[in-house]
Amino acid sequence: MTANGDTTTHQHAIIGPQENQWLYSSKTGFDLSRSADKAAGKTVTLKTSTTPITLDPAKSALVIIDMQNFFLSEAFGRKKDGSGHAALKRLVEVAVPAARKAGIRVVWLNWGLTDDEVRSMPPAVTRAFGFEVMSGEKGEGEAASKQGATLDLAENAEGRYYKGLGSECGLVRDPATGQEIDAGRLLVRGAWNSALYPPLDKMYEEGRLLEQRSDVWIHKNRMSGMWGAKSECEEFLDKEGIRTLLFTGVNTDQCVGGTLTDSFSKGYDCILLNDGAATSSPEFAQKCFEFNAGNTFGFATTCEALAEGVNSMEH
Repeated sequence: MTANGDTTTHQHAIIGPQENQWLYSSKTGFDLSRSADKAAGKTVTLKTSTTPITLDPAKSALVIIDMQNFFLSEAFGRKKDGSGHAALKRLVEVAVPAARKAGIRVVWLNWGLTDDEVRSMPPAVTRAFGFEVMSGEKGEGEAASKQGATLDLAENAEGRYYKGLGSECGLVRDPATGQEIDAGRLLVRGAWNSALYPPLDKMYEEGRLLEQRSDVWIHKNRMSGMWGAKSECEEFLDKEGIRTLLFTGVNTDQCVGGTLTDSFSKGYDCILLNDGAATSSPEFAQKCFEFNAGNTFGFATTCEALAEGVNSMEH
């Protein structure tokens, strides 16, 4: 049986320039490994929504985007039965252990703003996280929605509204201890709200101590972590010779999707782990991005398929 289910004559192709090529076979699918030592069992083959792919763990990274307290913690009204926590469970139980077993680098790509970045943030990006409007004779500031409507805290299911990137989140109750803590400024480096959600923070702390291919934490200052001429993330990937990226995190159609599409435009191999990525948008937004990831930008697969591929590696 061929890769696409056809039983006709074997077809093959070389795709891309000599220094950066994929190989295609109608029998085995797309080979993204770029001349890895297959005889030594150093490649991983994954089933995807379309055709199998083969990758080299040494040239690959599991990119986990924005799995931070602000986006996942109950302190900010996030629900444990929501899609973000479903993706979290798949990462903790399946994807990260599989990546570590195979020697795939784990990259934690998170919002982490500096004061200068907050001050210079363009209005289009600022508006996406709400902003502050002034009203009344005293010019008191009020939180406003993306559309500019002032907001009453009582109307917010999460219990609070924010006045934009870099604004004070105030006191929240830490779900782990029950104690009130200062959540810090919204998505600013070093703030509690910007820290990794505890189960993943534990995995990062373990991973960064690995002797080989240790985990890395990279800050970003836009929804995409690969925007611009040369982002911090791109510099790291190029330095390490990483070309194949497996994308996970939140939100699929925003920060995950923005990073994936920018990576696609820069020439990286892009693979979306559907169940390792989630969004608070309507379901059609998730399905739309899964479709395009699997049919245009690259490939779509699952955390379980990654684990199965890793377990099938020859040792």
